[in-house]
Amino acid sequence: MIAPPVEPTPYLCACGQPVYFRNSSCLNCNQPLGYDPERDLVLRLQPEKDGRWRTEETLSASHGHLYVRCANLESPAACNWLVPAGPKNSPYCLACRLNRTIPNLSIPGNAERWRRIETAKRRLIASLLRLGLPVHPKIEGDPSVGLAFDFLEPDLNSASVITGHSSGIITLNIEEAEPSLSEQTRTRMRERYRTLLGHLRHETGHYYWEVLVREGGRIEEFGDESVDYGNALRHYYESGARAGWERNFISAYATSHPWEDWAECWAHFLHMVDTLETATRFGLTVIAPGSEVLQGSIVTPCEATTPEQFHQIASYWIRLTIAVNEISAAMGNEFFYPFTISPAVLQKLEFVHRMVTSSGSLASLLCPSEQTSHQADHKEHEKDKEEHLRDAGKGAGDPHEPEHAGQQR
Repeated sequence: MIAPPVEPTPYLCACGQPVYFRNSSCLNCNQPLGYDPERDLVLRLQPEKDGRWRTEETLSASHGHLYVRCANLESPAACNWLVPAGPKNSPYCLACRLNRTIPNLSIPGNAERWRRIETAKRRLIASLLRLGLPVHPKIEGDPSVGLAFDFLEPDLNSASVITGHSSGIITLNIEEAEPSLSEQTRTRMRERYRTLLGHLRHETGHYYWEVLVREGGRIEEFGDESVDYGNALRHYYESGARAGWERNFISAYATSHPWEDWAECWAHFLHMVDTLETATRFGLTVIAPGSEVLQGSIVTPCEATTPEQFHQIASYWIRLTIAVNEISAAMGNEFFYPFTISPAVLQKLEFVHRMVTSSGSLASLLCPSEQTSHQADHKEHEKDKEEHLRDAGKGAGDPHEPEHAGQQR
């Protein structure tokens, strides 16, 4: 059964109409809206002088929250995030300041592709911030640390682009934002799931491996990370996943190397957390027949800090996905979540949860020089990955400089 709402907190406009994370105005009354990532709220806005905006909650106060809207609001990115007003602040929000390269908007179709990519990326960044993870724009500080995005397309000279991570830079082939092409690739690669948000979550897993997991040879839950990455990928693409992989891995690709296993589990942890947070916001809780929901006992995913709380939200996740899978089937659609969380996978997800909940102390363990050393090693492995993906027919390419691909931010 579906339980009655448990302290739902949907975003609401003054007119009473629900509004959503992606909205820049109310579709019912045209009230201007903006998302404040620091407060995790979609706010109702009223104009002030000089292009600034004040939230309705502070209209009668002599001081309060003053914002400017992200400079990408009127661009194809259609960013609805807010920036605290101030002479020293960037006109771009945190999510947009992570961009190192955007698509060439003079090419037909790229504006729409970029909009789809940014919509997915904003949801990703909001989840990372909600979890208290460090999100620092690489292009604004020490280039050896931080995160950046390159959204690239295949070169006219037939150079291809591989989606991947290297040294804090996440590269995304913008053809992944073309639904028909993405579905063709998913079918050809025999994948159960392929989305822009899934790509971005997976690749940030590689980044946070470097930030949160200390260098050290063997992580029990994932295996020996010192196994040669290039050889491991070559074996995977030549031979595929071994029989019975579902007992220990969330996906076939996770079997290729411990780094990919971690990144896949990281992505699924974010799938779980963000989807459950959304369900909680709308007061949706799925319970087994005959069981009880104790009002007030439900911990939202971003509040879960103990192993017991993690297993509570994991149990909710399994029940929710079963219910929504059946709802999808009732509409004649493919399963919403076509994966099985085995006990071994659950243990890996719990490890990810431990890393996230202790991220403040763990992040400080890697100084910039240590991160640079680890990233340099991983960059060499990414080159191996490109070669083997090319051989496998998935497509790969050489590292791209920003000027080869389009425009900055």
